[in-house]
Amino acid sequence: MSKASFSIIHEDDRLIAVEKPAGVLVVKGRGDGEGKPLAAQVQTYLNRKPFVVHRLDRETSGVVLFAKTPAMHKELCTQFESRRIGKRYLAVVQGALELAGTVDQPLRRFGSGRIGIDPRGKNATTRYRPLETHDTATLLHAFPETGRQHQIRVHLLSIGFPIIGDPLYHKNGSEQAPRMLLHAERLKISLPDGEVLTFKSDPPADFQDGYNLAKKAS
Repeated sequence: MSKASFSIIHEDDRLIAVEKPAGVLVVKGRGDGEGKPLAAQVQTYLNRKPFVVHRLDRETSGVVLFAKTPAMHKELCTQFESRRIGKRYLAVVQGALELAGTVDQPLRRFGSGRIGIDPRGKNATTRYRPLETHDTATLLHAFPETGRQHQIRVHLLSIGFPIIGDPLYHKNGSEQAPRMLLHAERLKISLPDGEVLTFKSDPPADFQDGYNLAKKAS
């Protein structure tokens, strides 16, 4: 049996929040991931199948939620679909980005598997706020208000600031970091009974190593 590659942030009788490392798939799909998909690992831990609520790209690390009951699965899925989940990501982008802003551009999947901005696509909105700016790299917070595939990656690329280490949208920068420098840092949910839960994941060592490399290049 392969060793679990996640750590638990929070667990109760309704849900479990875990930290996903970069390189691990959430569910089995196209492409290779490192070891068993996260959902399968959580299933082994729980000794029963969890309900998948949302996904992160294979290259992205950070908070992933699974429901334990059908009722919680329905509630969390509804919250994601209605944009009531508070989401915050950390990213390191190529270039000196100094001002906060919003990208409000529709996204569409193309035959190559890449996502791109297209007026025929689905609406997508991402807010961003720089935290530390250097000559050739910027650490920022990204707040996706919608949940489209590759949304943060494509929106930041569209304004001229690709994520460092992105193997699909910034191949020339993939040698600058040990991984794609995108991390799902925080999720915040409000339950029907009024309870508010916040799940937070500090960026792992490989993210920090990549950021340090990017800063040295400045």
